[in-house]
Amino acid sequence: MYQRSFIKWAGNKYTILNQLFETLPPAGKLIEPFLGSGSVFLNSDYQRYLLNDVNPDLINVFSYLKQDHTQFISQLKTLFDERYNTPDTYYSFRAAFNTTDDQYEKALLFIYLNRHGYQGLCRYNLSGVFNVPYGHYKRVYFPEDEIVNISKKLKRANLMNDHFSQAFRRARKGDIIYCDPPYMALNKTANFTSYSTGGFSYENQARLAELAESARNRGIHVVISNHDTPITRSLYGAACHVKSIPVRRSINAKSSKNKSVNELIASYTPIEIALNT
Repeated sequence: MYQRSFIKWAGNKYTILNQLFETLPPAGKLIEPFLGSGSVFLNSDYQRYLLNDVNPDLINVFSYLKQDHTQFISQLKTLFDERYNTPDTYYSFRAAFNTTDDQYEKALLFIYLNRHGYQGLCRYNLSGVFNVPYGHYKRVYFPEDEIVNISKKLKRANLMNDHFSQAFRRARKGDIIYCDPPYMALNKTANFTSYSTGGFSYENQARLAELAESARNRGIHVVISNHDTPITRSLYGAACHVKSIPVRRSINAKSSKNKSVNELIASYTPIEIALNT
């Protein structure tokens, strides 16, 4: 029913799009402060989009795809030759990705690493070095159709590489904001949120909740996804409507450890709209 993104992404929203779209009303513009794989962007239908992510490598890829996907696909395809699906080649390409100043080469290598690396993780150390290990896949799918689909739709979008708060600053009354931040950890060993240098702290989570309530008061509908925990429920409070849904997580290599968790969707409906429903 829905189109898949060309990027593998931990926490991808593909499996809960039905529930998400129930909370995203019609509008002229959708703003995403945390773009990620772009699944919501790809499968929604708004006239205009503002897509932001703090990860410069991710936005770099989307920027090139917006310009011209034909040449990009042709060159990327050469990296998906079976000869390059080896540990030695992967780590050689990873080293090149971490050292090159050529942004076009970096964009090509980002997708190669994403599809060949472990579980589609996007992780950096404190020095900003991409450090995801090799995935050991017998075959690696080349997502040509998925790249073409998202490239065409990017014509409707403006891209930003900035702090999430700056995307909120660009919102105007009547816009919709959908937030898919790095999730609150369920426990001390379950935090897979270091998709950009510096991670995402509790203070960031609290700031996001404050911005959502402020935006609601300005007539902007905001929706946030996160783990359903006592902490997240206390952060979002009475200013929004919260619903909880079970979601299957598949970070661990052993399927027996891929357990279902509860995920919440917090909807901040502008006051004047809420009073009329």
